[in-house]
Amino acid sequence: MSFNAAATAAEPSVVAEALNGLTSDMQLTEILKSLSDTKAEDIVQIDLRGRSTIGDHMVIASGRSSRQVNAIATNLADHLKQTLQCSARIEGKDSDDWILVDTGDVIVHIFRPEVREFYQLEKMWQTPLASAKNV
Repeated sequence: MSFNAAATAAEPSVVAEALNGLTSDMQLTEILKSLSDTKAEDIVQIDLRGRSTIGDHMVIASGRSSRQVNAIATNLADHLKQTLQCSARIEGKDSDDWILVDTGDVIVHIFRPEVREFYQLEKMWQTPLASAKNV
């Protein structure tokens, strides 16, 4: 296996970015714009680089009702497709309590406030990892 092939195998997002010139930071900027435009509340962004391989960024936001949560997710997916020609996977659309929009590099969680409070994802991801000395 050549060096380039090994690097490509380890970093699939690098290949996608090279093909369409789209970076995770560009996606994040458009996601934050769309969430703001659709009146999402309590928007929190978490940098996952170096902490997890699930993506580069996580965004957590709230909608005031199930209807607004659904509308925010739908508008976000449409905005990404129109603006960046980026497709996003949507999970949880049937419940409208917690919808996940995944671009591959940026994971967006959109909650109703009560559900967000119950799961407290911010606390889990913003807490520094325990050091090996404390284990």
